[in-house]
Amino acid sequence: MPKPVPKPVTPEELPELALAVLKADRFPILASVDGDQPRARPITATWTDGFTVYFANLKRFHKTVELAANPKVELCFLSPSDDQVRITGIAELVTDDATQQEAFRRDNLLKHYLKSPDNPEFALYRIRPVQVRFMREWALEYFDVPL
Repeated sequence: MPKPVPKPVTPEELPELALAVLKADRFPILASVDGDQPRARPITATWTDGFTVYFANLKRFHKTVELAANPKVELCFLSPSDDQVRITGIAELVTDDATQQEAFRRDNLLKHYLKSPDNPEFALYRIRPVQVRFMREWALEYFDVPL
């Protein structure tokens, strides 16, 4: 079997390529830290604004405790063609009404299960990117995406 040869990537196209991966992956993997133990799980990205990612959470989930203790996270997005984007960032609890309402406007599952942002179980997080990296399948090399 011949070795796969990834299509070259130019610096100018990195942001567009990386944003396409975010758009293609509805369930990115969130990595957080629980004491000295890493934890990874799929989440639903409620929406993205460039490389800033918003996601909803139930306050009773353990990641609430993890993010309060250490907000440093990494998200991994994967496209159907196995290109990947890794976003290293800081998770912030979002408490302003307008942004919480926007989450419910964008995500029908939130409306179905939690009804409104007033639900005491609802928490909304924003992950502010510190670093964004892109890799094509088989390239075995990450490219830093300008923020």
